Amino acid sequence: MEDLKGFYTSQREKHQQELQQVKKRLGLLATLRLSVFVAMALGVYFLWGNSLLFVLLPVGFILFLYLVTRFSNVKRHKGYVQRLIEINTTELDVLARKFHHLPDGKAFLEPDHPYAQDLDLFGRGSFYQYANRTVLVQGREVFSGLLLDGYPKDMDRKQAAVQELAQLPEWRQHFSALAGETQPKISPDVVSDWMKNHKPFMPKWAAIVPLIFVVLSILFITLVVMGQVPESLILFWYFLGVGIVGRYGKSIIAFTTNVSEAQETIQQHQRLISELEKQTFSSELLQELQKKLEVKGEKISKIFKRFSQSTTMLEQQFNLIVLFFAQGLGLYSLYYAYKVESWVKKYGDEVEDWFSAIAQFDAYISLGTYAFNHPDHTYPTLVQNDAVLSVKEVGHPLVDPQKNILNDFEIGKGRFCIVTGANMAGKSTFLRAIGLQIVMANMGLPVKGKEVHYNPVRLLTSMRSSDSLTDETSYFYAELKRLKYIVDELEKDDCFVILDEILKGTNSVDKAEGSKKFVERLVKNGSTGMVATHDLSLCTLADELPEVENRYFDAQIVDGELFFDYKFKEGVCQNMNASFLLRKMDIIKD
Repeated sequence: MEDLKGFYTSQREKHQQELQQVKKRLGLLATLRLSVFVAMALGVYFLWGNSLLFVLLPVGFILFLYLVTRFSNVKRHKGYVQRLIEINTTELDVLARKFHHLPDGKAFLEPDHPYAQDLDLFGRGSFYQYANRTVLVQGREVFSGLLLDGYPKDMDRKQAAVQELAQLPEWRQHFSALAGETQPKISPDVVSDWMKNHKPFMPKWAAIVPLIFVVLSILFITLVVMGQVPESLILFWYFLGVGIVGRYGKSIIAFTTNVSEAQETIQQHQRLISELEKQTFSSELLQELQKKLEVKGEKISKIFKRFSQSTTMLEQQFNLIVLFFAQGLGLYSLYYAYKVESWVKKYGDEVEDWFSAIAQFDAYISLGTYAFNHPDHTYPTLVQNDAVLSVKEVGHPLVDPQKNILNDFEIGKGRFCIVTGANMAGKSTFLRAIGLQIVMANMGLPVKGKEVHYNPVRLLTSMRSSDSLTDETSYFYAELKRLKYIVDELEKDDCFVILDEILKGTNSVDKAEGSKKFVERLVKNGSTGMVATHDLSLCTLADELPEVENRYFDAQIVDGELFFDYKFKEGVCQNMNASFLLRKMDIIKD
């Protein structure tokens, strides 16, 4: 922790010092710019009519433009440095357990998801809020998608990618600071969707006819100057060109608007693309993502550059000189609209993959930051045997490390663990810790624990249910639907099931019998999982079924106070605390 705090503190101080230097440069450039402007004004006043003015004025104008450009670049760099300071400040805040001001990802929560709501993946105080550092909108979508993807796949490749990025802390910050500048008005999804679905309207002859038209225009003008043909020919030829362009004018203007919006979005991503192209990666997954930024060996930065050049030329159609001369004499709009449309036709279907690769890098950089920030975590060793999860000193990553009580846990395939314990003894937190371990492992992240062995598995949970007045759904019926969903999913493939006090919406006798029958069915189906309960009668299943084992969290009354050790123990809990708490809070009397 101290090493992390020292790293982020030193990084912030370094960038704060750089910011002071940048501010000084900005001040100097502003002063020089004003001085040159004043000098030019004085020169015009005092040297008016003097031939020296025609030498000094262009020099002053060029110098002024240089200073304006330089000021703009330094101001842009200032924003970059400020974002680096913010990045390190955020990390120091999170190390101090202050992260509730960060985006909570609540919009990504799917109420009927197999585990998201039960494990507090989104919302205030959620794992998303704690771990997410993505900057791009698409990056946030990818990050949330990794959290929600319940099917474990490519875990070794994901682990290697996260491990590699975890070792590049300064590069990660550099990329995120650059990404902070990327705020296009039109989202990449809209741009890629437009390019994929654009219907070509330009005729094929637009590739060559405008060039021929320009050559003939020059020829006719030359002949007119030489007196070989009448001037009316030029007039006729000019209006012929205007008419040809006008035939497609409305479509070209609409096309130009869309292209200009796309170019703005692309230019916003250009610096990120260049940064990703020049970085060298060794892990297979990152290399594949980087490979997506190429087409037949050509980097997309060059491909996008051609698009930008053609788009810039197309936008010049509104320039007065182009409008009055180049349209009628050169079919200007037709030619450049065709060039841009040809680019869209050739690469439009691939743009979505390019933007997606950038977003995935943003998401995996966030995972790399999490791994870097948690040196006490362990990358699970992936196994293919009867074990599902074996871990020493497991804990919930969102619990303050100073207060986190760690436990060992091991469960084999087809085994079911019944967890009993007093109120507030730690049952639900422990179940969520195990569930989150599986989610994190499936993402390729290291997990809170040591000597972790994991056989990849899908996760299903039923820990919270809610009624719905809108859907006319009772609490009990909502829970039954959830349990039915779990049973149906277990018919498809093996899953790890986590249940917390099921059938809470019915009477105690009915609940006890129903819970017992449900767990029996899960066990007989060969399911693996855990169920937390206050109902001690459920623990008798361990005597009837060899696959079932009992564990508990204890509570003790010491000197008239309730004491929890939060240790995961073998056996059945015998000490409950509801009556004690009721008396302690003067809700009931002895």
